[in-house]
Amino acid sequence: MRLPAHPNDLDKKRIERAIKARKRYRYVTPRVLATQGGYRIESACCSRNIDPEGGVVDIALLLFDADEGAWQLFRKNHGTRLWELDSTHDRLKEVLDLLNDDSERKFWQ
Repeated sequence: MRLPAHPNDLDKKRIERAIKARKRYRYVTPRVLATQGGYRIESACCSRNIDPEGGVVDIALLLFDADEGAWQLFRKNHGTRLWELDSTHDRLKEVLDLLNDDSERKFWQ
């Protein structure tokens, strides 16, 4: 039986370090949580766009597809409360670069 590659502590720390370089909402401290097959990022909603009370909201879901050898990046549709596939990438660095830039505000809302 093969153990799943994700989540693991090394990549969790790598994600935590990488998102410190994000361009949006730098004044909040997001959390990276291990989830089956990957990682979920959540943060306080300081903009009050999603949660008027400023509660914790989902930012992104990063899942590793072992069969394809690729990372899937999901964004939360807060209206439907469902995760939507945003993009697929060969490397975790590509996912983190896109998440940190977020010029279209699909993640850091």
